[in-house]
Amino acid sequence: MKISIFGLGYVGAVSAACLARDGHAIVGVDSNRTKVDLINEGLSPIVEHDVDGMIAEAVRGSRLYATHDAFNAVLHTDTSMICVGTPSQSNGNLDLSYIQHVCRDIGEALREKRGFHVVVVRSTMLPGSMRTVVIPTLERHSGKFAGVDFGVCINPEFLREGTAVYDYYNPPKIVIGETHPEAGAVLVNLYKKIDASLIRTDVETAEMVKYADNAWHAIKVSFVNEIGTLCKALSIDGHRVMDIFCRDRKLNLSAYYMKPGFAFGGSCLPKDVRALTYKAKSLDLDLPLMNAILPSNRKQIEHGINMIISKGVRRIGILGFAFKSGTDDLRESPIVEVIEHLLGKGYILKLYDRHVNLAALTGANQEYIANRIAHISKLMVQSVDEVLESSEAIVIGNSAEEFRDVPKRLKQGQCMIDFVRVSRDMSGGAYDGICW
Repeated sequence: MKISIFGLGYVGAVSAACLARDGHAIVGVDSNRTKVDLINEGLSPIVEHDVDGMIAEAVRGSRLYATHDAFNAVLHTDTSMICVGTPSQSNGNLDLSYIQHVCRDIGEALREKRGFHVVVVRSTMLPGSMRTVVIPTLERHSGKFAGVDFGVCINPEFLREGTAVYDYYNPPKIVIGETHPEAGAVLVNLYKKIDASLIRTDVETAEMVKYADNAWHAIKVSFVNEIGTLCKALSIDGHRVMDIFCRDRKLNLSAYYMKPGFAFGGSCLPKDVRALTYKAKSLDLDLPLMNAILPSNRKQIEHGINMIISKGVRRIGILGFAFKSGTDDLRESPIVEVIEHLLGKGYILKLYDRHVNLAALTGANQEYIANRIAHISKLMVQSVDEVLESSEAIVIGNSAEEFRDVPKRLKQGQCMIDFVRVSRDMSGGAYDGICW
Protein backbone atom coordinates (compact mmCIF):
# COMPACT_ATOMS: atom_id res chain seq x y z
CA MET A 1 0.00 0.00 0.00
CA LYS A 2 0.92 3.67 -0.30
CA ILE A 3 0.57 5.17 3.17
CA SER A 4 1.18 8.68 4.50
CA ILE A 5 1.92 8.88 8.23
CA PHE A 6 1.23 12.20 9.96
CA GLY A 7 3.40 12.72 13.02
CA LEU A 8 6.90 11.22 13.25
CA GLY A 9 7.08 10.93 17.00
CA TYR A 10 7.10 7.66 18.87
CA VAL A 11 4.04 5.96 17.36
CA GLY A 12 4.52 7.44 13.91
CA ALA A 13 8.20 6.54 13.60
CA VAL A 14 7.63 2.96 14.78
CA SER A 15 4.65 2.53 12.46
CA ALA A 16 6.60 3.97 9.53
CA ALA A 17 9.58 1.68 10.16
CA CYS A 18 7.45 -1.47 10.50
CA LEU A 19 5.18 -0.75 7.55
CA ALA A 20 8.17 0.05 5.33
CA ARG A 21 9.86 -3.18 6.42
CA ASP A 22 6.68 -5.00 5.32
CA GLY A 23 7.13 -3.57 1.81
CA HIS A 24 4.68 -0.68 1.86
CA ALA A 25 5.58 2.71 0.39
CA ILE A 26 5.61 5.18 3.27
CA VAL A 27 5.58 8.97 3.27
CA GLY A 28 6.22 10.49 6.69
CA VAL A 29 4.75 13.94 7.29
CA ASP A 30 5.82 16.26 10.09
CA SER A 31 6.10 20.01 10.63
CA ASN A 32 9.33 19.49 12.58
CA ARG A 33 12.18 19.98 10.11
CA THR A 34 14.66 18.06 12.27
CA LYS A 35 12.51 14.91 12.23
CA VAL A 36 12.01 15.14 8.49
CA ASP A 37 15.73 15.60 7.86
CA LEU A 38 16.66 12.72 10.16
CA ILE A 39 14.31 10.32 8.37
CA ASN A 40 15.60 11.34 4.95
CA GLU A 41 19.16 10.78 6.15
CA GLY A 42 18.18 7.26 7.22
CA LEU A 43 18.25 8.11 10.92
CA SER A 44 15.60 7.54 13.57
CA PRO A 45 13.98 10.56 15.25
CA ILE A 46 13.37 8.45 18.38
CA VAL A 47 15.42 6.10 20.55
CA GLU A 48 13.84 2.67 20.23
CA HIS A 49 15.34 -0.80 19.78
CA ASP A 50 15.71 -1.82 16.08
CA VAL A 51 13.96 1.27 14.69
CA ASP A 52 17.16 3.05 13.57
CA GLY A 53 18.29 0.10 11.46
CA MET A 54 14.82 -0.44 10.00
CA ILE A 55 14.55 3.22 8.97
CA ALA A 56 18.01 3.21 7.42
CA GLU A 57 17.17 0.10 5.39
CA ALA A 58 13.79 1.48 4.29
CA VAL A 59 15.30 4.78 3.12
CA ARG A 60 18.04 2.95 1.20
CA GLY A 61 15.36 0.81 -0.44
CA SER A 62 13.29 3.89 -1.36
CA ARG A 63 10.32 2.63 0.66
CA LEU A 64 10.36 5.56 3.08
CA TYR A 65 10.87 9.30 2.86
CA ALA A 66 9.66 12.28 4.88
CA THR A 67 8.24 15.65 3.93
CA HIS A 68 6.56 18.81 5.23
CA ASP A 69 4.12 18.77 2.31
CA ALA A 70 0.91 17.28 3.66
CA PHE A 71 -1.07 18.10 0.50
CA ASN A 72 1.09 16.05 -1.86
CA ALA A 73 1.55 13.28 0.69
CA VAL A 74 -2.22 12.67 0.66
CA LEU A 75 -2.48 12.99 -3.13
CA HIS A 76 0.18 10.33 -3.66
CA THR A 77 -1.02 7.79 -1.10
CA ASP A 78 -4.16 5.71 -0.60
CA THR A 79 -4.26 5.72 3.20
CA SER A 80 -3.28 8.34 5.79
CA MET A 81 -2.41 7.45 9.39
CA ILE A 82 -2.66 10.15 12.04
CA CYS A 83 -0.08 9.60 14.81
CA VAL A 84 0.23 13.09 16.28
CA GLY A 85 0.28 13.80 20.00
CA THR A 86 -2.78 14.44 22.16
CA PRO A 87 -1.19 16.02 25.26
CA SER A 88 -2.99 16.92 28.47
CA GLN A 89 -4.35 20.38 29.13
CA SER A 90 -4.03 21.91 32.60
CA ASN A 91 -7.52 20.67 33.52
CA GLY A 92 -6.78 17.09 32.45
CA ASN A 93 -8.67 17.25 29.18
CA LEU A 94 -6.90 16.42 25.93
CA ASP A 95 -5.43 19.02 23.62
CA LEU A 96 -6.68 17.96 20.18
CA SER A 97 -5.24 20.94 18.34
CA TYR A 98 -2.66 18.76 16.56
CA ILE A 99 -5.42 16.37 15.49
CA GLN A 100 -7.52 19.25 14.18
CA HIS A 101 -4.56 20.76 12.30
CA VAL A 102 -3.71 17.48 10.57
CA CYS A 103 -7.37 16.74 9.73
CA ARG A 104 -7.62 20.19 8.18
CA ASP A 105 -4.55 19.49 6.02
CA ILE A 106 -5.82 16.06 5.00
CA GLY A 107 -9.28 17.44 4.29
CA GLU A 108 -7.94 20.16 2.01
CA ALA A 109 -6.01 17.54 0.04
CA LEU A 110 -9.06 15.26 -0.17
CA ARG A 111 -11.00 18.12 -1.74
CA GLU A 112 -8.72 17.84 -4.77
CA LYS A 113 -8.21 14.09 -4.75
CA ARG A 114 -10.02 11.50 -6.80
CA GLY A 115 -10.58 8.01 -5.57
CA PHE A 116 -11.46 6.56 -2.17
CA HIS A 117 -8.96 7.55 0.52
CA VAL A 118 -8.92 6.05 4.04
CA VAL A 119 -7.96 8.14 7.08
CA VAL A 120 -6.81 6.09 10.08
CA VAL A 121 -6.32 7.61 13.54
CA ARG A 122 -3.74 5.94 15.77
CA SER A 123 -3.53 8.80 18.28
CA THR A 124 -5.21 8.21 21.63
CA MET A 125 -8.43 10.21 21.98
CA LEU A 126 -11.38 10.19 24.37
CA PRO A 127 -14.58 8.47 23.20
CA GLY A 128 -16.59 10.75 20.94
CA SER A 129 -13.56 12.50 19.47
CA MET A 130 -13.85 10.76 16.12
CA ARG A 131 -17.44 11.89 15.60
CA THR A 132 -17.15 15.36 17.12
CA VAL A 133 -13.66 16.40 15.95
CA VAL A 134 -12.04 14.14 13.34
CA ILE A 135 -14.94 13.44 10.98
CA PRO A 136 -16.48 16.97 11.06
CA THR A 137 -13.06 18.56 10.43
CA LEU A 138 -12.31 16.25 7.52
CA GLU A 139 -15.76 16.81 6.01
CA ARG A 140 -15.67 20.59 6.47
CA HIS A 141 -12.31 21.04 4.76
CA SER A 142 -12.81 18.44 2.04
CA GLY A 143 -16.41 19.22 1.14
CA LYS A 144 -16.93 15.46 1.08
CA PHE A 145 -18.68 12.93 3.29
CA ALA A 146 -17.19 10.17 5.44
CA GLY A 147 -18.30 6.73 4.37
CA VAL A 148 -19.25 7.99 0.93
CA ASP A 149 -16.27 9.86 -0.49
CA PHE A 150 -13.59 8.73 1.98
CA GLY A 151 -13.24 6.21 4.79
CA VAL A 152 -12.44 6.78 8.45
CA CYS A 153 -11.14 4.35 11.09
CA ILE A 154 -9.53 4.47 14.48
CA ASN A 155 -6.80 1.90 15.09
CA PRO A 156 -5.41 2.27 18.65
CA GLU A 157 -1.82 1.19 19.16
CA PHE A 158 -0.59 -1.06 21.96
CA LEU A 159 3.14 -0.32 21.83
CA ARG A 160 5.41 -0.27 24.88
CA GLU A 161 8.48 1.90 24.81
CA GLY A 162 11.58 -0.30 24.58
CA THR A 163 9.73 -3.22 22.94
CA ALA A 164 7.67 -1.34 20.36
CA VAL A 165 8.84 -3.26 17.27
CA TYR A 166 8.18 -6.59 18.97
CA ASP A 167 4.77 -5.32 20.10
CA TYR A 168 3.90 -4.15 16.60
CA TYR A 169 4.40 -7.64 15.19
CA ASN A 170 3.10 -9.46 18.29
CA PRO A 171 0.21 -7.31 19.55
CA PRO A 172 -2.18 -8.51 22.26
CA LYS A 173 -4.98 -7.63 19.84
CA ILE A 174 -5.69 -5.57 16.75
CA VAL A 175 -8.66 -3.24 17.19
CA ILE A 176 -10.27 -1.53 14.21
CA GLY A 177 -13.00 0.99 14.94
CA GLU A 178 -14.79 1.65 11.69
CA THR A 179 -17.62 3.88 10.52
CA HIS A 180 -18.08 1.76 7.41
CA PRO A 181 -16.85 -1.76 6.52
CA GLU A 182 -15.04 -0.58 3.37
CA ALA A 183 -12.60 1.47 5.43
CA GLY A 184 -12.04 -1.29 7.97
CA ALA A 185 -11.28 -3.77 5.20
CA VAL A 186 -8.22 -1.72 4.24
CA LEU A 187 -6.73 -2.20 7.71
CA VAL A 188 -7.67 -5.88 7.78
CA ASN A 189 -5.59 -6.31 4.63
CA LEU A 190 -2.76 -4.24 6.10
CA TYR A 191 -2.46 -6.53 9.15
CA LYS A 192 -3.25 -9.84 7.46
CA LYS A 193 0.23 -11.30 8.14
CA ILE A 194 0.16 -10.52 11.87
CA ASP A 195 -0.98 -13.40 14.06
CA ALA A 196 -3.27 -11.72 16.58
CA SER A 197 -6.92 -11.51 17.52
CA LEU A 198 -8.53 -8.97 15.19
CA ILE A 199 -11.59 -7.08 16.40
CA ARG A 200 -13.72 -4.87 14.19
CA THR A 201 -16.06 -2.63 16.14
CA ASP A 202 -17.60 0.84 16.26
CA VAL A 203 -15.33 3.85 16.69
CA GLU A 204 -16.52 4.75 20.21
CA THR A 205 -15.74 1.26 21.53
CA ALA A 206 -12.30 1.35 19.90
CA GLU A 207 -11.60 4.76 21.43
CA MET A 208 -12.60 3.52 24.89
CA VAL A 209 -10.63 0.26 24.71
CA LYS A 210 -7.33 2.14 24.74
CA TYR A 211 -8.33 4.04 27.88
CA ALA A 212 -9.58 0.89 29.58
CA ASP A 213 -6.21 -0.72 28.85
CA ASN A 214 -4.12 2.15 30.16
CA ALA A 215 -6.27 2.74 33.25
CA TRP A 216 -5.99 -0.97 34.07
CA HIS A 217 -2.22 -0.88 33.64
CA ALA A 218 -2.03 2.11 35.96
CA ILE A 219 -4.22 0.36 38.53
CA LYS A 220 -2.02 -2.74 38.40
CA VAL A 221 1.12 -0.70 39.07
CA SER A 222 -0.54 1.12 41.96
CA PHE A 223 -2.00 -2.12 43.33
CA VAL A 224 1.28 -4.03 43.42
CA ASN A 225 3.09 -1.02 44.89
CA GLU A 226 0.56 -0.78 47.72
CA ILE A 227 0.77 -4.54 48.34
CA GLY A 228 4.56 -4.19 48.33
CA THR A 229 4.42 -1.28 50.78
CA LEU A 230 2.29 -3.31 53.18
CA CYS A 231 4.49 -6.38 52.72
CA LYS A 232 7.65 -4.41 53.56
CA ALA A 233 6.05 -3.05 56.74
CA LEU A 234 5.25 -6.65 57.72
CA SER A 235 8.75 -7.93 56.78
CA ILE A 236 7.34 -9.98 53.89
CA ASP A 237 8.95 -10.20 50.44
CA GLY A 238 6.46 -8.42 48.17
CA HIS A 239 8.02 -9.92 45.04
CA ARG A 240 7.53 -13.42 46.41
CA VAL A 241 3.88 -12.66 47.23
CA MET A 242 3.19 -11.35 43.73
CA ASP A 243 5.07 -14.21 42.07
CA ILE A 244 2.62 -16.59 43.75
CA PHE A 245 -0.30 -14.26 43.01
CA CYS A 246 0.53 -14.29 39.28
CA ARG A 247 0.50 -18.09 39.10
CA ASP A 248 -3.27 -17.96 39.42
CA ARG A 249 -4.49 -17.77 35.82
CA LYS A 250 -8.06 -18.81 36.68
CA LEU A 251 -9.02 -15.80 38.77
CA ASN A 252 -6.19 -13.29 39.26
CA LEU A 253 -4.87 -13.01 35.69
CA SER A 254 -7.95 -13.85 33.69
CA ALA A 255 -11.23 -12.48 32.37
CA TYR A 256 -12.95 -13.43 35.65
CA TYR A 257 -14.40 -10.42 37.52
CA MET A 258 -13.85 -8.31 34.39
CA LYS A 259 -17.47 -7.75 33.35
CA PRO A 260 -19.20 -4.54 34.44
CA GLY A 261 -22.13 -5.15 36.74
CA PHE A 262 -23.29 -4.69 40.31
CA ALA A 263 -21.31 -4.38 43.54
CA PHE A 264 -19.39 -7.24 45.14
CA GLY A 265 -20.51 -8.85 48.38
CA GLY A 266 -20.35 -12.14 50.25
CA SER A 267 -18.47 -13.33 53.28
CA CYS A 268 -14.93 -12.80 51.92
CA LEU A 269 -14.26 -9.74 49.78
CA PRO A 270 -15.75 -6.97 51.97
CA LYS A 271 -14.37 -8.48 55.17
CA ASP A 272 -10.88 -9.03 53.80
CA VAL A 273 -10.58 -5.59 52.23
CA ARG A 274 -11.63 -4.05 55.54
CA ALA A 275 -9.07 -6.13 57.43
CA LEU A 276 -6.28 -5.23 55.00
CA THR A 277 -6.97 -1.50 55.13
CA TYR A 278 -7.28 -1.63 58.93
CA LYS A 279 -3.89 -3.33 59.15
CA ALA A 280 -2.35 -0.68 56.91
CA LYS A 281 -3.76 2.12 59.07
CA SER A 282 -2.45 0.44 62.22
CA LEU A 283 1.01 0.57 60.61
CA ASP A 284 0.55 4.25 59.67
CA LEU A 285 0.51 3.40 55.97
CA ASP A 286 -1.52 5.41 53.47
CA LEU A 287 -2.81 3.11 50.73
CA PRO A 288 -5.17 5.29 48.63
CA LEU A 289 -6.12 2.60 46.11
CA MET A 290 -6.97 0.00 48.78
CA ASN A 291 -8.86 2.60 50.80
CA ALA A 292 -10.96 3.48 47.74
CA ILE A 293 -12.23 -0.06 47.08
CA LEU A 294 -15.10 -0.20 49.58
CA PRO A 295 -16.28 3.40 48.93
CA SER A 296 -16.27 2.64 45.20
CA ASN A 297 -18.31 -0.51 45.84
CA ARG A 298 -20.74 1.51 47.94
CA LYS A 299 -21.17 3.97 45.07
CA GLN A 300 -22.27 1.12 42.81
CA ILE A 301 -24.93 0.10 45.32
CA GLU A 302 -26.16 3.69 45.47
CA HIS A 303 -26.17 3.81 41.69
CA GLY A 304 -28.38 0.71 41.58
CA ILE A 305 -30.80 2.15 44.14
CA ASN A 306 -31.05 5.42 42.23
CA MET A 307 -31.79 3.56 39.00
CA ILE A 308 -34.74 1.82 40.67
CA ILE A 309 -36.06 5.00 42.26
CA SER A 310 -35.77 6.87 38.95
CA LYS A 311 -38.37 4.59 37.37
CA GLY A 312 -41.06 6.34 39.43
CA VAL A 313 -42.96 3.18 40.40
CA ARG A 314 -43.68 1.64 43.81
CA ARG A 315 -44.12 -2.11 43.25
CA ILE A 316 -40.67 -3.66 42.81
CA GLY A 317 -39.88 -7.30 42.09
CA ILE A 318 -36.35 -8.56 42.81
CA LEU A 319 -35.14 -11.74 41.14
CA GLY A 320 -32.05 -13.12 42.88
CA PHE A 321 -30.88 -11.59 46.15
CA ALA A 322 -28.10 -13.92 47.30
CA PHE A 323 -24.79 -12.19 46.57
CA LYS A 324 -24.33 -14.41 43.51
CA SER A 325 -26.27 -17.13 41.72
CA GLY A 326 -25.97 -20.73 42.88
CA THR A 327 -25.60 -19.88 46.58
CA ASP A 328 -27.87 -19.13 49.53
CA ASP A 329 -25.29 -16.83 51.14
CA LEU A 330 -26.90 -13.49 52.02
CA ARG A 331 -24.06 -12.13 54.12
CA GLU A 332 -23.11 -8.67 52.86
CA SER A 333 -25.14 -9.20 49.71
CA PRO A 334 -25.38 -5.81 47.97
CA ILE A 335 -28.91 -6.72 46.87
CA VAL A 336 -29.87 -7.05 50.54
CA GLU A 337 -28.73 -3.47 51.00
CA VAL A 338 -30.95 -2.43 48.12
CA ILE A 339 -33.89 -4.28 49.71
CA GLU A 340 -33.27 -2.59 53.06
CA HIS A 341 -33.21 0.84 51.47
CA LEU A 342 -36.37 0.29 49.45
CA LEU A 343 -38.24 -1.09 52.46
CA GLY A 344 -37.26 1.97 54.46
CA LYS A 345 -38.67 4.19 51.72
CA GLY A 346 -42.00 2.37 51.71
CA TYR A 347 -41.69 0.46 48.45
CA ILE A 348 -43.79 -2.69 47.95
CA LEU A 349 -41.42 -5.59 47.32
CA LYS A 350 -41.64 -9.16 46.14
CA LEU A 351 -38.50 -11.29 46.21
CA TYR A 352 -37.56 -14.56 44.59
CA ASP A 353 -34.41 -16.64 44.75
CA ARG A 354 -34.56 -20.37 44.15
CA HIS A 355 -31.55 -21.01 46.39
CA VAL A 356 -32.77 -19.02 49.40
CA ASN A 357 -35.12 -21.32 51.30
CA LEU A 358 -35.97 -19.86 54.68
CA ALA A 359 -36.92 -23.20 56.17
CA ALA A 360 -33.51 -24.63 55.25
CA LEU A 361 -31.38 -21.67 56.29
CA THR A 362 -29.20 -22.19 59.33
CA GLY A 363 -26.36 -20.50 61.16
CA ALA A 364 -24.93 -17.25 59.80
CA ASN A 365 -27.45 -16.86 56.97
CA GLN A 366 -30.46 -17.36 59.23
CA GLU A 367 -29.03 -14.91 61.74
CA TYR A 368 -28.22 -12.42 59.01
CA ILE A 369 -31.83 -12.37 57.77
CA ALA A 370 -33.24 -12.08 61.28
CA ASN A 371 -31.01 -9.15 62.16
CA ARG A 372 -30.91 -7.26 58.89
CA ILE A 373 -34.27 -7.75 57.13
CA ALA A 374 -36.64 -9.46 59.50
CA HIS A 375 -39.66 -9.16 57.18
CA ILE A 376 -38.02 -11.09 54.37
CA SER A 377 -40.24 -14.15 54.83
CA LYS A 378 -43.31 -12.00 54.03
CA LEU A 379 -41.68 -10.65 50.88
CA MET A 380 -40.54 -13.93 49.35
CA VAL A 381 -42.59 -15.75 46.74
CA GLN A 382 -42.20 -19.15 45.16
CA SER A 383 -41.73 -18.39 41.46
CA VAL A 384 -40.60 -15.90 38.86
CA ASP A 385 -44.18 -15.74 37.62
CA GLU A 386 -45.43 -14.37 40.95
CA VAL A 387 -42.87 -11.57 40.80
CA LEU A 388 -43.69 -10.70 37.20
CA GLU A 389 -47.43 -10.76 37.82
CA SER A 390 -47.58 -7.98 40.40
CA SER A 391 -44.46 -5.82 39.90
CA GLU A 392 -44.09 -2.60 37.95
CA ALA A 393 -40.29 -2.77 37.89
CA ILE A 394 -38.23 -5.97 37.81
CA VAL A 395 -34.69 -5.98 39.22
CA ILE A 396 -32.35 -8.77 38.16
CA GLY A 397 -30.00 -9.28 41.11
CA ASN A 398 -27.94 -12.28 40.03
CA SER A 399 -27.28 -14.33 36.92
CA ALA A 400 -29.37 -17.42 37.63
CA GLU A 401 -30.20 -19.31 34.44
CA GLU A 402 -33.96 -19.06 34.99
CA PHE A 403 -33.85 -15.25 34.69
CA ARG A 404 -32.48 -15.18 31.15
CA ASP A 405 -35.83 -14.99 29.40
CA VAL A 406 -37.28 -12.35 31.73
CA PRO A 407 -36.65 -9.44 29.30
CA LYS A 408 -38.93 -11.17 26.78
CA ARG A 409 -41.65 -11.70 29.37
CA LEU A 410 -42.18 -8.11 30.41
CA LYS A 411 -45.74 -6.88 30.10
CA GLN A 412 -46.90 -3.53 28.78
CA GLY A 413 -45.96 -0.85 31.30
CA GLN A 414 -43.34 -2.94 33.11
CA CYS A 415 -39.67 -1.98 33.17
CA MET A 416 -36.54 -3.92 34.03
CA ILE A 417 -33.27 -2.98 35.76
CA ASP A 418 -30.54 -5.52 35.04
CA PHE A 419 -27.58 -5.56 37.46
CA VAL A 420 -25.78 -8.53 35.87
CA ARG A 421 -26.53 -8.51 32.11
CA VAL A 422 -28.54 -11.67 32.42
CA SER A 423 -29.42 -11.55 28.73
CA ARG A 424 -28.17 -10.01 25.50
CA ASP A 425 -31.76 -9.05 24.71
CA MET A 426 -31.76 -5.32 25.43
CA SER A 427 -34.44 -4.29 22.96
CA GLY A 428 -37.02 -1.68 23.85
CA GLY A 429 -37.07 1.25 26.22
CA ALA A 430 -38.29 -0.89 29.13
CA TYR A 431 -34.84 -2.44 29.64
CA ASP A 432 -32.09 -0.66 31.58
CA GLY A 433 -28.66 -2.14 32.33
CA ILE A 434 -26.55 -0.79 35.16
CA CYS A 435 -23.36 -0.38 33.08
CA TRP A 436 -24.60 -0.81 29.52
